[in-house]
Amino acid sequence: MNTLEESVERASVLLEALPYIKRFYNKTIVIKYGGHAMVDEKLKDLFAQDIVMMRYIGLHPVVVHGGGPQIGGFLKKLGKDSKFVQGMRVTDEETMTIVEMVLVGKVNKEIVGLINQHGGKAVGLSGKDGNLIQAEKYYLTEEKAKNTPPEIIDIGLVGKVKNVNANLIASLTAEGFIPVIAPTGVGERGETYNINADIVAGEIAAALKAEKLVLLTDVAGVLDGKGNLINTMANQEALAMIRSGIIQGGMFPKVKCCLKALNGDVGKAHIIDGRLKHAILLEMFTDKGIGTEIIR
Repeated sequence: MNTLEESVERASVLLEALPYIKRFYNKTIVIKYGGHAMVDEKLKDLFAQDIVMMRYIGLHPVVVHGGGPQIGGFLKKLGKDSKFVQGMRVTDEETMTIVEMVLVGKVNKEIVGLINQHGGKAVGLSGKDGNLIQAEKYYLTEEKAKNTPPEIIDIGLVGKVKNVNANLIASLTAEGFIPVIAPTGVGERGETYNINADIVAGEIAAALKAEKLVLLTDVAGVLDGKGNLINTMANQEALAMIRSGIIQGGMFPKVKCCLKALNGDVGKAHIIDGRLKHAILLEMFTDKGIGTEIIR
């Protein structure tokens, strides 16, 4: 292929993206950043570039990040085991101190630094900043036997979102900043809670009435009973797949988070493969997309 043909192909790609750029201009997009995309050095750099590009073409990206592997690695260095119940990290006071240190002090600042390095104006936030994420204690339940009340399980300083200060985020995005949010919350007495990043992203998207919620994962998207990727599904179809057991395991909380966001007037929710280069741009600005979109 000669240089002229390559240039024409690049122009075609830009033209394919044009209607989507027009549609999403000045809209808020909440991205949950996690999985392999947060570990691979090249993917981390490309993610930062994608976020900066979104801002420069007129979108308002808001990033909510995880950090489970980083927390686990730090705990291991300190000789402290990671304990999980129903996929949730048991978080005592010592563990919470480490969680906050790793998420807020290390991971968050690294993401902010990469985005700013590529020309963005990112600002790091935790749930404590401006009472951004007000939280309350979260208890797990487990059914031991039929016709008996479920057992209540206390897993420590793990929280659920009670309220989101959407005005703080909106004020930052209106001034051209890119909020990068660590998934911690603050309780009524000032205590810090560890909160699942998917849940935080969904709650923030709903509070902002975002155009889109995009979850980066380590799988292609939602698969049907035969293992095929579902490109588009309605919320009722997703509920039926949950009831039938097709959606289960790690995908269950992600889909549940998407459904809650849609109920909160988020336009669409997307579950995409963050292991692919420029995954967000491919999902948002191409006709075919790469993952699963869930619609009302």
